[in-house]
Amino acid sequence: MKNLTLYIDIAFCVIVLPMMALLFPVERWFHYFQWYVVSVGVWFYAVYFTNRLVAVPALFKGGSARWWSIAFIALSIIVTYMLSDVQLYSPKPNHLDNGIVRLFPSVTHHQGAVLALFVIVETYSFAVGLLTEANRQRSRRRKLEAEREAAEIELYKAQIKPHFMFNTLNSIYGLFLTRNSRALESLEKFISMMRYIHTSSNRTAVPLSDEANYIKEFVDLQTLRVNEMTSVNLTVDISDPQLMVPPMLLITFVENCFKHGVSPVEKSDIIIYLKESNGKLVFTTSNKTFPVKRIGEHMGINNCRKRLKLLYPGRHHLSINSADGFYNVKLSINLKQS
Repeated sequence: MKNLTLYIDIAFCVIVLPMMALLFPVERWFHYFQWYVVSVGVWFYAVYFTNRLVAVPALFKGGSARWWSIAFIALSIIVTYMLSDVQLYSPKPNHLDNGIVRLFPSVTHHQGAVLALFVIVETYSFAVGLLTEANRQRSRRRKLEAEREAAEIELYKAQIKPHFMFNTLNSIYGLFLTRNSRALESLEKFISMMRYIHTSSNRTAVPLSDEANYIKEFVDLQTLRVNEMTSVNLTVDISDPQLMVPPMLLITFVENCFKHGVSPVEKSDIIIYLKESNGKLVFTTSNKTFPVKRIGEHMGINNCRKRLKLLYPGRHHLSINSADGFYNVKLSINLKQS
C-alpha cells in the first residue's frame, strides 16, 4: 500500500495537476507573470502534500490535532483566495462586445483558474489521504488482531503444559506407590518428553515427525501403567516428515484416551491414528469411556478448539462425538495454505 500511494502522488504531481492547469492559458500568464505562476504552483503542491500527510491523518486523531487540521484547511482557503485576488490586469467590462452577459463579471480568467485548481487539489488530496489513512487503520487493526491471537495461542499452549504434567506425574506417582517394576522406565520417558516440551516451548511450529515421536513416547509411557485389560493401537503414516505443525496440538486428545478410556477390570481398546498425505493431516482417536469426574477435565479440549480456530481458520474440521459408551475424535487439517 505504501508504494501505491507513492505512485498516486507521482501521478498527481506529474500528470493530473499539470494537465488540469494546461486547460487554462498558463503559458501566456507565465510569459508575463512568472513569479505569480510559480508561487501558485508551489502553493498548490504544498497544500496537496500537507493535506495528505498531515491534515487528513490529524482528523482521525481527534482532540487538538483535529482542530489544527481544520485551522490549516481554513488557512489554505484564505491564502488561496488572496492569491486569486491578485490583480494581474484590469477586469474586462461586464458586457462583452457581442452583447453576452458574463455570469461572474468580477472574476477574471486567472482568478477562476486558481480557484478551480484549488478545488481539484483539495478534493484529490483528501481522497488520497482518506484512502491512505483508512488502509493504515485497517493494517493497524490487523496487526493488533494478529498480536492478540498470538498471545491467546501462547496462553492456551502454556495452559496445556501444567495440565499435561500434572496428569502424567500423577500416573508415575501411582507406579512408584505400587512399586511397579516399570516405574523407573516411566520416569525416564517422562524426562525425555519434558526435554521436548522445553525445546519446543519457544517455537511456533515443529516438524511433524518430532510431534509424532512425542506422541509415541507419550503412548509408550501410558502403556507402562495399564494392565492387560487395555489394548493400545497407535498408527502413524507421514509422507512429509518436515511439514511444520504447532507443538503439543494433538497430545490433549491422546491424553484424553488414557484419562477416560482405561479400566483395571474391564476390557477396553484405545485406537489412535495419525496420517499425513499431500499436506492434509488426519488424526483420529477412539476409546471406550469409563466416566470419572475430574477437575478441569474439559480445559484441554477447549484449549485445543481455540488454538485450532486461531491457527487454522477455515482450514480444519474437528468432530467429537460420544455414543454407546465410546468417545471418538476426528480432526482434519489442511497444513498447506492454498
